[in-house]
Amino acid sequence: MLKNLKELCLLNGISGDESSVADYIVSQISGYVENYHIDSLGNIIAFKKGKSCSGKKVLVSAHMDEVGLIATYINLDGTIKIDTVGGINSNAIIGRQVTVNGLFGVVGSQAVHNIPSSQRNKQPNIQDMYVDIGTTSKDETLKYVSLGDSINFYSKYEEFGNEYVKSKALDDRVGCCIMIDLIQSELEFDTYFSFVTQEEVGLRGSKVASYTINPDYAIVLEGTTAVDIGGSVGEKRVCTVGSGAVVSFMDRRTIYDKELYNLCFEISKENAIPCQTKTMIAGGNDSGSIQLSRRGVRTIAISVPCRYIHSSSSVMALSDAYACESLAKILIPRVNNL
Repeated sequence: MLKNLKELCLLNGISGDESSVADYIVSQISGYVENYHIDSLGNIIAFKKGKSCSGKKVLVSAHMDEVGLIATYINLDGTIKIDTVGGINSNAIIGRQVTVNGLFGVVGSQAVHNIPSSQRNKQPNIQDMYVDIGTTSKDETLKYVSLGDSINFYSKYEEFGNEYVKSKALDDRVGCCIMIDLIQSELEFDTYFSFVTQEEVGLRGSKVASYTINPDYAIVLEGTTAVDIGGSVGEKRVCTVGSGAVVSFMDRRTIYDKELYNLCFEISKENAIPCQTKTMIAGGNDSGSIQLSRRGVRTIAISVPCRYIHSSSSVMALSDAYACESLAKILIPRVNNL
C-alpha cells in the first residue's frame, strides 16, 4: 500500500483532469482483472473474477479526483486569477505553493497592511486571490498558461509521528490505493470496481459508472473529515484519526443501508478491526449518486479519517487505511452471501 499511496498522492488530478491518475491505476491493475474499460467521463470500470459467482453484482468504488484551482483570467502584471475546483476553505489557499503546467507558483492576495482594519477578520474571498508564477506581464504568462488550465497544490508526501502521513489528495487516493490492493489480491467472489472522476464537483463520474455497472450492492471507499484537534469537543470532533475505519449511518447525500451498516460493525467486532462512526451528519461522497442509480443500490461507505481535508496538507494514520482495507475485504464475501 505504501508505495502506491505515495505515488498516487504525488500525481496531479483535479476534477476533470484525472488522466495521469488513471494511467497509473491502469498500470497497477492490468493483468489482475478480467477486463476493464475507460468510459466517456474518464471512469475506469474493471471486473475481477473471483473464486465463484453468487449471482449478486457487488461494486467497490473510489474517486480519482482531488480538489484544486483553475485559471480564469490573466492580469496585466502576469498574475493569474483563480477559482476553486471542489470545496476548499479560502483560508487554506492563501500563501500556498502550487504548480501549473509544471511551473511553480504561489497563491497571493492583498497585503494585510492594505486591508482596512474593519475587514481583516473576514473570510478571504477567492476572487481577491491570484497565482504568481514569477512572470511580469500578461503576454509572458500566456506563453505558459491558458485559461482553464488546472492549478494543483504542491505538497510533499511525508510520513511522520506514529505512522501518520501528510499529503495533498489523501481524499481519495487512499481509497484508490485500497482498491488496487483488493484487485491485486485473491477474492472469493466476482467483483466490479470503479475508479471514478469528478466526485469533488458533484459526484458526476460515479453517477455514470454505477448506471453502466448496475450493481445490487456498492461499497464506497473514501477519505472523510476528522476534526479531532484542539478546540473541538464532543460530537464536533466527527471522527478520530487513529481509531479505525469510519462507517457512516447518514450524511448530507445518503442514508446508508442499515443492514450493511450493522454488518460492518459485526465484522469489526468478530475480527478485531478498529471501527468508528461519524458523530455529525455532514458532508457526502459518491454514495449519494450510486445509491440512486437505476432501480436503487444498497450502499455503504467505509472511510479513512483525515485531518485538514481538502487542503495541501491532509493528515491520516496508516493504521486507519489498513483497517478500512481489512473491513472491505471481509465485507465483500459477506455481502455476496446476504
